[in-house]
Amino acid sequence: MKYACLLYGDESDPVATPEPGSDAFNSMMAGYVAFGEEFDSKIQAGEPLEPVSTATCVRVRDGDTMTTDGPFAETKEQLGGFYVIDADDLDEAIAIASKIPHATLGTVEVRPVPNFEDFD
Repeated sequence: MKYACLLYGDESDPVATPEPGSDAFNSMMAGYVAFGEEFDSKIQAGEPLEPVSTATCVRVRDGDTMTTDGPFAETKEQLGGFYVIDADDLDEAIAIASKIPHATLGTVEVRPVPNFEDFD
């Protein structure tokens, strides 16, 4: 089964989001490379996201499209990236998610991804 691992953290925390090129950043990235190598056969997709300040929210109401800059709601943690993994069950998905380096700095939300073919 597919699971989305959504990586949340506080973008203003310099420990959780170190400056690119810094020793802390390079160390963090080495952790992600190691995770990717260990779980290469389980990872189906994964990408970081630009900061929440670059987000645009889109809503359509009564046929009118409305956009707003930034996140829809103020939160302490922001979505910073994701993985889509293939795991046998939730227990395996949790075990894999616990190895994502971000789990030590923020939150990794694990959510099943339904197969739309099952909705027929």
